[in-house]
Amino acid sequence: MALNYIWVFFFVLAFVVGLIKLIFFGDMEVFPAMINSTFDMAKTGFDISLGLTGVLTLWLGIMKIGERGGIIKIFSRLIGPFFNRLFPELPKDHPAHGSIMMNLAANMLGLDNAATPMGLKAMTQMQDANPTKERASNAQIMFLVLNTSGLTIIPISIMVYRAQLGAVNPSDIFIPILLATYFSTITGLIAVSVMQKIKLWDKVILMYLGGMTAFIIALIAYFSSLEKEQITEVSAVVSNVFLFSIIIAFILLAVRKKVNVYESFIEGAKDGFNIAVKIIPYLIAILVAIGVFRASGTMDLVIEGAARLCGFLGVNSDFVEALPTALMKPLSGSGARGMMVDAMQTHGADSFVGRLASTLQGATDTTFYIIAVYFGAVGIKNTRYAITCGLIADFAGIIAAIGIAYLFFH
Repeated sequence: MALNYIWVFFFVLAFVVGLIKLIFFGDMEVFPAMINSTFDMAKTGFDISLGLTGVLTLWLGIMKIGERGGIIKIFSRLIGPFFNRLFPELPKDHPAHGSIMMNLAANMLGLDNAATPMGLKAMTQMQDANPTKERASNAQIMFLVLNTSGLTIIPISIMVYRAQLGAVNPSDIFIPILLATYFSTITGLIAVSVMQKIKLWDKVILMYLGGMTAFIIALIAYFSSLEKEQITEVSAVVSNVFLFSIIIAFILLAVRKKVNVYESFIEGAKDGFNIAVKIIPYLIAILVAIGVFRASGTMDLVIEGAARLCGFLGVNSDFVEALPTALMKPLSGSGARGMMVDAMQTHGADSFVGRLASTLQGATDTTFYIIAVYFGAVGIKNTRYAITCGLIADFAGIIAAIGIAYLFFH
């Protein structure tokens, strides 16, 4: 529903601003520009969707190999002890534990198609143990916020879009996104833990959080010590080595389990083609709305207002052009994706704005959509503090993404 209102809002506000510019300022070009933008953006959306086919087919094929090789189960074992302590109200042998860990592992690997069914299953299993069926339990809220924080190790879809839009090195946002999404997730986790009085000083929790935090601090310290010219270069090398290592690991795991690697790749690749085709109407719809919004001058007014506020506060305003992606992300994934694409088209995939928009897209997930789908699936009406904690995580991810983008790309 949120995207429906946003889509209508874009068109109506663009029309009102267009009328004001025509009647009061005599701008005879505003409505022709708006109509032309609908045709241009429709063509752009179609071209981008078709261009996604190859890269999306490749990566979903690789992911299917990893899935068949048992990578999700390996992730589940690695993070199992940690998550057992984050859900103290669930018995240790409760079936929801397995579904929760499988869902989060799939999300980390960018396996959205596998993550959602597992997430719905986990929510249903937790609902069975929920004494008040219309009120979200502590376990359900923790699970929701960890999902909305968007912890992702491999941001496949963002790299795919960057490749299609001409980025020289589409994976150069890999480490910045990893850092930003870490800050989002850790903030959301702490916010929920405080509300639920979970003992964050538990030895196992401290070991996991301490290890992850030490790794992130080391990464930031290392890249902060480099010259500006070296940061992007080193980040690109590390990102690509890591990604190719993952591909090799997936293949070797599958071979070890005597999986037919080639057939698994083909099966996953077929999904890639189907998804690329299904994206077409959604991408065109949001890009046309954004195109009208921009052509009417409304987008410029919003950005100019934010830039003036930054100037008044004495803050560098180069990030402002990418803000629409950040503001849209909690409301709509496809809307934020459209804003990211628009930023890369307008400023260039390898521009600071294009890279920042990509980092913002990967920093968090769609809080309101996830809450609506997961809670709606089990009939929960009282979400308690889930939205508040989710938005706190979103805010932390946005601030982190902006700061990290300045470090890496500015």
